[in-house]
Amino acid sequence: MSVSQLCTTAIDDGVRVRTFVEDVFTSLHRVEQHRWARAYLNGLVRGSARKAPLEQAYAARLPQATANGLHHFINASPWDWQPVRRRLALRIAANTTPYAWTVAELITPKRGEHSVGVHRRLDAATTRTINCQRSLGFFLATDAGCFPVDWSLVLKDTWDWDGELRSRARIPDSEASRPVGAYVLDYADNAAAEPGLPNVPWMLDLTRCDDAAGVLAGLVRRHLDFACEVDPGQLVVTGRPSVITVGALMETRRGQQSHMMTRQAADGRSNPVEIYAASVRLPLHDTFTDGKSRMVRVLEWPDPNRQRPSRYWITGFTNRRVGEVLSLVRARVAALATVAELDEHFGASDFEGRSFPGWHHHMTMTSAAYAFQNLRGADDVLPAMSATQPTKLARTAH
Repeated sequence: MSVSQLCTTAIDDGVRVRTFVEDVFTSLHRVEQHRWARAYLNGLVRGSARKAPLEQAYAARLPQATANGLHHFINASPWDWQPVRRRLALRIAANTTPYAWTVAELITPKRGEHSVGVHRRLDAATTRTINCQRSLGFFLATDAGCFPVDWSLVLKDTWDWDGELRSRARIPDSEASRPVGAYVLDYADNAAAEPGLPNVPWMLDLTRCDDAAGVLAGLVRRHLDFACEVDPGQLVVTGRPSVITVGALMETRRGQQSHMMTRQAADGRSNPVEIYAASVRLPLHDTFTDGKSRMVRVLEWPDPNRQRPSRYWITGFTNRRVGEVLSLVRARVAALATVAELDEHFGASDFEGRSFPGWHHHMTMTSAAYAFQNLRGADDVLPAMSATQPTKLARTAH
């Protein structure tokens, strides 16, 4: 690329950054806040791997005022991240074809005990106990990619009752430890209440969720479409009635209600896979509405080589083809890939501050940078938001 082409690209990108920030960060009313948002976004998009913009400012020996400005914007400036995330979600929905909501967690190892939300947790991958932050990312899966649109920091242990720690990290009184499923259902409520966001199914992995039954019951109670992978020990109710695990149920139904579909192998060949299905109800009383409980369907996907355990899903789709339901699994795969990319290239784990607002500001900028990079050509500006317009995505935290 010639020097003139490089200059033209830089100018075009500069215009795109300004237009993007003015639209997505329209709720920020101060000129300097927009300026620092552009600088931070540029640092995340163009910076070297695993370097947050603040670290880059110090590493590059930029003027002290620049480093201080970036630090203040993230850690001290009192801007509300929720309207920004709402605007970002609306922009993504307007410029793509969404097909599912999904959730993925981000585990960030930490040293010390002062980073907000840090606690000791068993790492399922290594079976070792690590010191870390645990957060949940909410993703909109679309034809253009899987985009993070909101984040929740999971609080545990002393962060729930130690007043000094909470005060130092500026954790609002409304934030307390909750089951992971509560975060999911809260976001589902808020997304459903926003007219500009799509009414698409929820694809969740509940195989290691302590509150899987509660999440399933909540989705049923809200009349939402969903397909959730579950542990074989997940309980369901058959028509007798009888409570039974999905693993035991599908063992008894094997060969009675099967569906054939093809699965693409790593070598490119299509292999036939037999899927077993059964209609059941969930055992929780609060799934009942008007005296009746909604029927759901259990799907079993056996390993074609019989070398690994079967996988199980519970879905509210009772009239769709099995292959169509299981095609939503790609949303979960895409979310995990996005988390890895956010961590590797957009500094998701590089926040070094200790405050609750600072962490949310950084994750908002990370999500915005990812959307900016992956919505190339989607430069439409949404209608301006009123300064008094209520925000509905996530809970208010000031």
